[in-house]
Amino acid sequence: MVTESNENEISLTERRNLANKKLGLKMLWIVAGSLVFAFALVPLYDVLCAMTGLNGKTVTSASATSSNKVDTTRWVTVQFTSSVMPGLGWNFYPKQSSIKVRPGQVETVLFEAKNITSQVVAGQAIPSVTPGQAAAHLQKIECFCFQRQELKPGETKVMPLRFFVSRDLPEDVKEMTLSYSFFSAKEKE
Repeated sequence: MVTESNENEISLTERRNLANKKLGLKMLWIVAGSLVFAFALVPLYDVLCAMTGLNGKTVTSASATSSNKVDTTRWVTVQFTSSVMPGLGWNFYPKQSSIKVRPGQVETVLFEAKNITSQVVAGQAIPSVTPGQAAAHLQKIECFCFQRQELKPGETKVMPLRFFVSRDLPEDVKEMTLSYSFFSAKEKE
């Protein structure tokens, strides 16, 4: 014969099991929502950086047009720095550390990369501009950063960068730094 206390224990156990199942489902939804949110942050961050110039991200390319008149009333100093991430096996540096440009004037500077390993190595350059507010105003026409670069063992390659500084650059920005970091780039399958 089932007593009332046994019925209470059974229903208490059933209620506990039901509550645990609900909690488990809530936790799974939280984990799934967190993963979706984390993956959505990357493209949202890229869009935000491209629009605002935050984090020194620059517009990928620009075209040199004749409508881009040169502002002869001011100079802007553009400094160049470079780095190679561990595992790439390259020496990489700008041929000149800085250049003075007039906004709207197209300039060309050269960078040199040398493969110091005994195998073919590919790399991809990622640009960054500081101060952040200047990033949207540095327009690259031709850049080695637009595509993956491959060097044979011991090969040295001189890579041009053609760019201009937009005339819309705020007057108080007199200097900017363009940094390139080269990362190892495996061939796409």
